[in-house]
Order: sequence, then structure tokens, then C-alpha cells
Amino acid sequence: MTNEDRVQPNETTVPLLPCPAPAETLAFWRALGFEVAYEQLKPYVYLAFTWSGFQLHYGPAPKDLDPAKEASGGCLVMVDAVAPYHAAFTEAMRRAYGKVLVKGPPRITRYRAGASRFSVVDPSGNTITFIQRDEPEDVEYGGSKELQGLARVLDNARILREFKMDDRAAYRALDSGMRRRADDAPVVEQAMALAGLIELSVALEKAERVPEWGALLQALSLTAQERAQVEQYVADPGVLKPWLPDAT
Repeated sequence: MTNEDRVQPNETTVPLLPCPAPAETLAFWRALGFEVAYEQLKPYVYLAFTWSGFQLHYGPAPKDLDPAKEASGGCLVMVDAVAPYHAAFTEAMRRAYGKVLVKGPPRITRYRAGASRFSVVDPSGNTITFIQRDEPEDVEYGGSKELQGLARVLDNARILREFKMDDRAAYRALDSGMRRRADDAPVVEQAMALAGLIELSVALEKAERVPEWGALLQALSLTAQERAQVEQYVADPGVLKPWLPDAT
């Protein structure tokens, strides 16, 4: 049997995503530095983009597909390390839009140092998720069973934010955890939970509660090592600057 008669393990899969907003989708990926390899709007939509070593293709969408519902489609992009991709896209957003797009579509999800994934939601409501190849296969929703108390709550909130992209559920988990688990938790875990609540309050436009969480965080005494742990729990340590106490 020759090679031509065999299935060869060298396939390439190219996602074909629905495109209810072709003009906006073209502008968005161009702004992020993607090359338009093919552009057709009539008699039907077909767009092809390339960036680095992967491609995104778009085709016609159902007439009733609403991009705002973010239920169009999506794909996974497996990479060796996700941080450089997030850095490249956020830098391109700042150049093109003057800011990082965090609400939308389109938008990019927050990236916490050490996390194994993030997502870009395009103007057509598709979610493109970049995942580190060595990401753990088993995700324990509810938090790792090896952890107890507030530590498990923190792990659950991390999973809800980074794997389900559900900020509201993560906020509720931390809020409930602080009420039920804070009294007997180590100070650093309390601080991490409060830091998460501050970041999520800003993201969810619940800023009225930020002074409440901030005052509690400010009252805690942290070592330099504990302060670093707290900063690493959030994607943007800058939101903690008014509240994070100096190391002792």
C-alpha cells in the first residue's frame, strides 16, 4: 500500500464561523493585525484571515443570528504559551481603539499571570479561545477537592472566571465565601478573595461595593510574599493600588 492509499496523520482543521457582521468583523481582525487572505461579501459572505500559523474562516450566518447574544460559534487555538498572544492582541487594541476592549462584542477576556487560557469575542459573536497545550485536563468545578474552606472557594472562583468566563458566578462564589469562610481563613486567603471581589466589581460595574471590599483589604496586614500572592490572583493588580496595604 502506498502513502497515497493511507490516511496520513497530518491533517489541518480550519474553523468556519458564522458571520452576521462582516464589515465589523473585517475591521476588527485587521485592527488586531490579521491579514485578510480572502474577502467576499456577495453573493454570500466568505472571509478568510491569517495570523502567525493559524487561520480563521467565516461564512454565511442564519438571518436571525444576533451577535450580541455571543452564541454564534467558536473555536479553540492550541498554543505553547498563551501570554504572548494576549499581550500582542491587547497592544494592537490599544493602538487601534485607544484602549483594551473588555465589553462587547468585540472584546478580549482578562488574562491573569500563569493562567492557561483567554478568549477573544469577535463582532459576529464568535468566541476564539487560546489554550495552552499543557493545560490540566481535569478541571474541578466547585474547587479542588484537596482544598478546604476559603482556599477551595478561591479555586472555584478562578475556574469560573478562566474556564467558564462567568464573572457573575465567580463574584457570587467569592461574596458567599467571604461571608461563610473568612473568619477561620488565613489572612492571605481573605486578601485574595477581597482582591478578586474588587476586580470583579469593576468588571461587572458594581463599583459601589469597591470601597467596602477595599476597606476590608486595607485593614489586613500582609507580608511582601503575601502581597505578591494577592496581586497574582487578579489579572490587573492596578485595580488594587488604592487598597492593597504596604508589606510588613
